[in-house]
Amino acid sequence: MPPKAKITRDMIVDAAFEIARNQGVENINARTVSEKLNCSTQPVMYHFATIEELKRTVYAKADRYHSEYLMNIKNPRKGVMLGIGLNYIRFAIDEPHLFRFLFQSNIINGTTLLEMIDAEEITPVISAMQGAVGGGSVEQVKEIFLTVFLFVHGYASIIANNSLEYDEELIKEHLERAYQGAVLAAQGDRDEKVI
Repeated sequence: MPPKAKITRDMIVDAAFEIARNQGVENINARTVSEKLNCSTQPVMYHFATIEELKRTVYAKADRYHSEYLMNIKNPRKGVMLGIGLNYIRFAIDEPHLFRFLFQSNIINGTTLLEMIDAEEITPVISAMQGAVGGGSVEQVKEIFLTVFLFVHGYASIIANNSLEYDEELIKEHLERAYQGAVLAAQGDRDEKVI
């Protein structure tokens, strides 16, 4: 009888990631992961003290996957920000379980929206935007990012929860307006705010 294959930590994370991706994070538990790996629950509990620890590790993997997805822009010459924004919305369509896991769950709590903008994972997006804006200050670019992010996230959330059909041309038009407005607002005189 051949020796049993050793179940590694990475194998467990990959299996749990596939469960989160296809069935939702709420379906990650020792039993579902062990069934996916065709093993007992013992290796899962050996490598992860709790299921919450496993979910946090899967969250980090999903976050990296999401960042790569965002930066895979089909036609960067037509606008980096437009490409990133559309990819964010497409991610909600293509990966609704992962979108809800990343942005509509309490797996990672305690982080504010402003802290998120300073996160290492956002750096490539901010850098790409800074080039697209024509080299504005980092603070201006972060302000633009925040405005556009909130707009795009709203669209993506509605779509991920099956309440709105995806109309790329309409979304492009709205996204371009939101982006142009955010750029103008960031470049304008801050003392002249009208509210």
